[in-house]
Amino acid sequence: MHARRRRILQILPCSAAGWLLAAGTRPACAAQAWPAALFKSTSLEQIAQGLGLRLQASDALRVTGPEIAEIGAAVPVGVSASAPGVDMLGLAVPKNPVALVGLFELEPDALPQVSTRIKMAQSSHVYGLARSGGTLLYARRMIKVTVGGCG
Repeated sequence: MHARRRRILQILPCSAAGWLLAAGTRPACAAQAWPAALFKSTSLEQIAQGLGLRLQASDALRVTGPEIAEIGAAVPVGVSASAPGVDMLGLAVPKNPVALVGLFELEPDALPQVSTRIKMAQSSHVYGLARSGGTLLYARRMIKVTVGGCG
């Protein structure tokens, strides 16, 4: 039984990567090694600098999420883009211990839309990010957290 469980655990990461590829995204580990300093960033400016992009606010991005999250441990959020040439989406919460929540590289024909659940340490703006050319576009949404979180 142990051998079977161990084999399943070995297969799971590949299965998850397969589902992500089928959905039009590539896991960052498969695409490239991200600079460790990027995940130590505490601001949008540092994230943009770590990616080698200039930062710009944009109305072409939409950040979704609840106005009030009763539990900060699993807040449903998402980001979608209508800007041309978007090949990466991301989420950031500067008030969290790790500001950069995630980056998702997109296949060329993929719909630029990502949704997930994140932990939030406290009430904060959630920033949606999108790489378009040499620019890191961003938009934000305020989410109030009432209980728990990752703090």
